Amino acid sequence: MPGRTLPTITSIDVASRNSAASCYVTVGTNVYDVTDFLDAHPGGPELILEYGGKDVAEIMDDQISHTHSDSAKDMLGEMLAGFLATESITKSAVQSEQPENILPLPPTSEGMRELRANGVADALPAQQVYAATGMSSAADLSKETDANADYQEHKFLDLNKPLLKQVWNGGFSREFYLQQVHRPRQYKGGESAPLFGNFLEPLSKTKWYVIPMVWLPPVAYGSFLAYQGLPSFLQFVLYWLTGLVLWTLVEYGMHRGLFHVDKYLPDNRLGITTHFLLHGIHHYLPMDKLRLVMPPALFVALATPFYKLAHTVFYWDWYVATAVFCGGIFGYICYDLTHYFLHHKTLPSFYSDLKKYHMQHHYQDFENGFGVTSRFWDHVFGTELAPRKGKSS
Repeated sequence: MPGRTLPTITSIDVASRNSAASCYVTVGTNVYDVTDFLDAHPGGPELILEYGGKDVAEIMDDQISHTHSDSAKDMLGEMLAGFLATESITKSAVQSEQPENILPLPPTSEGMRELRANGVADALPAQQVYAATGMSSAADLSKETDANADYQEHKFLDLNKPLLKQVWNGGFSREFYLQQVHRPRQYKGGESAPLFGNFLEPLSKTKWYVIPMVWLPPVAYGSFLAYQGLPSFLQFVLYWLTGLVLWTLVEYGMHRGLFHVDKYLPDNRLGITTHFLLHGIHHYLPMDKLRLVMPPALFVALATPFYKLAHTVFYWDWYVATAVFCGGIFGYICYDLTHYFLHHKTLPSFYSDLKKYHMQHHYQDFENGFGVTSRFWDHVFGTELAPRKGKSS
């Protein structure tokens, strides 16, 4: 792959990349990042994940198990991410006067202390860590947090105890709260940390497929009623699409002006707790599968004002207002599903780029990149995230 320098990767790092969030395989000393290919694999992602972090040379050449064509091997070549640090490579690095040119790896904290003691820490290439989040890549979002160590270090929330009570009683200043809530944590491999700690707990969790099951039928019914009351199918489609387009602006506006109202957040526990429930918990635990889409009860509360607004703006015709509103709600369904898939699924190329863009919002810059289904309004309003240099894992 001309045009870029590929890193040398330790066997420990390769072995740890064995999940859908970040999956590497090796063939000899070549390391391949197959994360974006998982769902596209003809045999399904499970077959690749079984060999995640391992060498696949033997299984790829196994004629009985599964034959791989030359084109499949060429495709794998396009996913080359680096080279395995073998014993001979490591030995060469030890003997070299400039080992960082052979093994450009981020050292551990213990390693940094040793390097500083030997006066060579400045010779290492720095790994870019974003100050606002404490992270350097999307893969960091899926690294499990040591709950006890995290609480001891930051004195914020204990992930093993109900979070809402801690936020309410924590006495946190707005500045401290915002600093901490935007530093993502990962609880027990993506499980849901306790929020209420009582009978209300299930109400805070929503599986992604609940969204289309609950909202598609009323949208279909409302759309049918609107179509019945309008003079032509074309008018119905135009008003319905108007609602869909308006939703994209509402999506951007709510994400930026409501969920990220950080600078204007009241500096008291009511404001902080409300922010945490609306969106803060998502940035605090971004890979929580059950707290990613919006619970139906919360959506009803947020959607009701928009229903009234639609019928106020389009006051002259109930059917027009209903068509616009239904188009907007369909846009919301697409948004919530897209948001879930961006976090938890490997997607086609267009959505893969969108996934990387949204992950940047979490691990790099939460003050920009508010578009989820599209970056169009980010471009219009000047909040578009700058492209990440290099490969984002």
